[in-house]
Amino acid sequence: MNGTKLIATFIGAGLLRPAPGTWGSLAALPVAWALMTLLGPLALIPAAAAVFALGWWATAEETRGKEDHDPAEIVIDEVAGQWIALFPVALGVAHTGADLRDLWPGWIAAFVLFRLFDIWKPWLVGAADRRGDALGVMLDDVWAGVFAAVGVAVLAALAHGVLM
Repeated sequence: MNGTKLIATFIGAGLLRPAPGTWGSLAALPVAWALMTLLGPLALIPAAAAVFALGWWATAEETRGKEDHDPAEIVIDEVAGQWIALFPVALGVAHTGADLRDLWPGWIAAFVLFRLFDIWKPWLVGAADRRGDALGVMLDDVWAGVFAAVGVAVLAALAHGVLM
């Protein structure tokens, strides 16, 4: 497997069946945990930006000259989006000093909401997906991650009585 395929499939997670996008999102979680544990919770933000840039390049290379602009095995976009969905968890840990395990509801909400928006593709998610290029492949998951992150933040605010 060449370098761009390793990146695009997130070290092979995208080759798992069924539902490679879900496998890619699941594979992103322990890596996010490791990044936040080893480098601090805010390390997730530049890591997501780096994964986006690498993913855009790898996706462009892997789809160059091919009919399918978004093959199922490319899941690096799910990694970027899933990490964005986890930003409220990272910010919560950074702000409160809580253990990552204490924010487990946020992890679950980030995963579920990200998958929901990635599959449903409302509004900006669908518009990005319809671009039909490598940037669109990455951007639809970025938007899904942003929408999921907003959902996680709203749910956290509700759970902590901020919006009541």
